[in-house]
Amino acid sequence: MNPDLDLALERVIRAPRAAVWRAWTDPARFERWWVPAPALCRVDRLDVRPGGALVTRLSTDGAEFLPHLDAAFLVVEELERIVFTNAIDSAWRPTNPSPVAMTAEITLTDHPDGTDYRILVRHGDPAARARHQALGFADGWGSVTGQLAGVAESQDAR
Repeated sequence: MNPDLDLALERVIRAPRAAVWRAWTDPARFERWWVPAPALCRVDRLDVRPGGALVTRLSTDGAEFLPHLDAAFLVVEELERIVFTNAIDSAWRPTNPSPVAMTAEITLTDHPDGTDYRILVRHGDPAARARHQALGFADGWGSVTGQLAGVAESQDAR
């Protein structure tokens, strides 16, 4: 991790890696945690493989869903690691996403209490990192990680 360019978050999720993985790869589960509540998420595309698409929409009122994320998966190692970026869209075209371009690496490892879940978000320059932090990286990614834990820890996830 480069502290000038990267932001990180870590949490132990009290569920096996397979349950966390399903929450990442099953569109119905993914929609339940991907955006901070009370906002709602719709998955347009969730093709979790290298070169696959991650396209979501967001609603604050439950009626109108606006574009949220159009990204590409770069690395997918089943049950272990997911890397995606919004600097390339789902059609593999370079983009200048708002509010900040990033590459996110998610790693899952075994922990005595379940899954050690780690997020490393890389930015192209210190200004982009600072902007992401000021926009509430810790609160936003922290809350959705909590929601992910709730989905993975629920009985229907296992």
